[in-house]
Amino acid sequence: MEFNKRTYTTEFLLDLYKQLLKPRMIEEKMLILLRQGKISKWFSGIGQEAISVGCTAALNQDEFILPMHRNLGVFTSRNVPLAKLFAQFQGKSSGFTKGRDRSFHFGSREHHIVGMISHLGAQLGIADGIALAKKLKQENKATLVFSGDGGSSEGDFHEALNVAAVWDLPVIFVIENNGYGLSTPSSEQFKFKNFVDKGPGYGIETKLIPGNNVLEVYHEVSKIAESIRENPRPVLVECLTFRMRGHEEASGTKYVPQELFDEWDKKDPPKSYEKFLLNEGILTTELQNQFRDEISKEINEALDIAFAEPEVQYNSEEEEKDLFKTFDFRVIPPSTIKQEMRLVDAIQDGLSEAMQKHGNLILMGQDIAEYGGVFKITEGFLEKFGKERVRNTPLCESAIVGAALGLSIANHKAMVEMQFADFVSCGFNQIVNNLAKIHWRWGQNADVVIRMPTGAGVGAGPFHSQSNEAWFFHVPGLKIVYPAFPEDAKGLLISAFEDPNPVLFFEHKALYRSLKGEVAKGYFNLPFGKANTVKSGEDISIITYGMGVHWALNVVEEESISADIIDLRTLAPLDWETIFNSVKKTGKALVIHEDTLIGGIGGEIASRISDECFQFLDGPVKRVASADTPVPFAKNLETGFLPQQKLKMEIFNLLEF
Repeated sequence: MEFNKRTYTTEFLLDLYKQLLKPRMIEEKMLILLRQGKISKWFSGIGQEAISVGCTAALNQDEFILPMHRNLGVFTSRNVPLAKLFAQFQGKSSGFTKGRDRSFHFGSREHHIVGMISHLGAQLGIADGIALAKKLKQENKATLVFSGDGGSSEGDFHEALNVAAVWDLPVIFVIENNGYGLSTPSSEQFKFKNFVDKGPGYGIETKLIPGNNVLEVYHEVSKIAESIRENPRPVLVECLTFRMRGHEEASGTKYVPQELFDEWDKKDPPKSYEKFLLNEGILTTELQNQFRDEISKEINEALDIAFAEPEVQYNSEEEEKDLFKTFDFRVIPPSTIKQEMRLVDAIQDGLSEAMQKHGNLILMGQDIAEYGGVFKITEGFLEKFGKERVRNTPLCESAIVGAALGLSIANHKAMVEMQFADFVSCGFNQIVNNLAKIHWRWGQNADVVIRMPTGAGVGAGPFHSQSNEAWFFHVPGLKIVYPAFPEDAKGLLISAFEDPNPVLFFEHKALYRSLKGEVAKGYFNLPFGKANTVKSGEDISIITYGMGVHWALNVVEEESISADIIDLRTLAPLDWETIFNSVKKTGKALVIHEDTLIGGIGGEIASRISDECFQFLDGPVKRVASADTPVPFAKNLETGFLPQQKLKMEIFNLLEF
């Protein structure tokens, strides 16, 4: 392997050597600790250190890097304190995730590092969002994100590269091509020879680098980073390398031919670079021993600190407290000056108010710019707020939700409009594993609102009519809003943008233009977790949300039933106090939702009512929901599917119990 020292100073060349040596020495120590049972798992980057070290050295300290599980050199080169790093590896409370996650599944804003989750590919969309934020602020910053050759088979890889290309984002996508995805060789992962062959298909530049040569990695990535700071655009960098250990230590390496180890051992990054420095007279044996002694001392002292820390103890209050970022919510009451609005207009008005209030709010979605969105909620926004803030996106929900999180990491607010709530399944992983967990894991909030046109009743069939709020109700770390009236929709949407946590905002599309109501003018908000008793009565409590509120109102008013109708308004958090107080008063509870019965939110509400109000009940807690089938298209079938027709009978059955 040929090293070109160019005009680099001796100080720089030696510093690069120390940066290569430190992660290798840490890894060697970790393998010993693993055999001793002092750490539980280890993903080795032995043989790939030159990529992590060279890339990190090439970027400025304030430029974000999004590493994977073989990039220890990123963390050490960014001078992450080893005691804290080792505490993370051991699941101690002083680690970056307080014992909640392992190895490199964390980030550190202080060090401009955004850590991975186990679902490969998810990092790439986040890098797009960070790069977009830097571009919007004209900060002339590069962002670098890693992927393995195996992870590149994920759809997130294609989505993120495509978005970066379309938006000319200054992202360096580094593919560490080590020849294997766990045990599966590249020949069974993809047909092409090299990843750089994919660049022309995306319309982006590529560069193939010998990944074990730290000087070449540094040189090439430095040039690319400098270039894209001035001329923002993505570049795909493929680093050819080889991992000398298993995917993780338990998997072993029996599936790898020995001749590959023999070949790549000659290109071992620390050893080959060390040999070059010795031959050039830049490194001496004395200096080599000095560096090793200094690093060994630093490692051992940090390990002593981490080992001395007691095991983390479970505290339920602490675990729940860290689900969300706290903030100072201040109620802004609605004006007494009101005007009649349709639901769709109230949402548009609330969104416009939020855009005026928050200059860092970016809207993203399919067809939301010139076209105004399929439901025309952002019509006119392009002219009012500009194309930088109102952004059409390619059809790639996962990358765009990831980009929204990246924007949040870079101190923006972001909204993603799902064309239909059904399509959120394509971005499911980013929502439930990244947005929902990131603050609980390492304290980074996700200031993201996802708007979801939902519900049936419009003859749209099984892929444009689902009520899928229950998919997310089960996931800790998400807030779920589902208004039933125009004024609530406006006030709650404004609150969603004030809240620095992930909010899923469901809007029933059958109500968009069929429902009108008085809506306060100007900027106001409504608190989450506060249900509204839209009708008061004595004989039965009807707990519902969305379209269910209107079904209940119709039956109760037509039949002159004395009922409490509780409009939940937010599903997470739920207003248990209002629910329980109503049931204790009436003694009978019926829960309605448009979603299918099995696994619906009504099951949890009914269970909690039984637990908390059993002694007050004068009948069973009943649920009314749609049939347990997909949503049919034909009008008569859809009508039969929905719970509306059987609601009256169920209410009277419970009243007569």
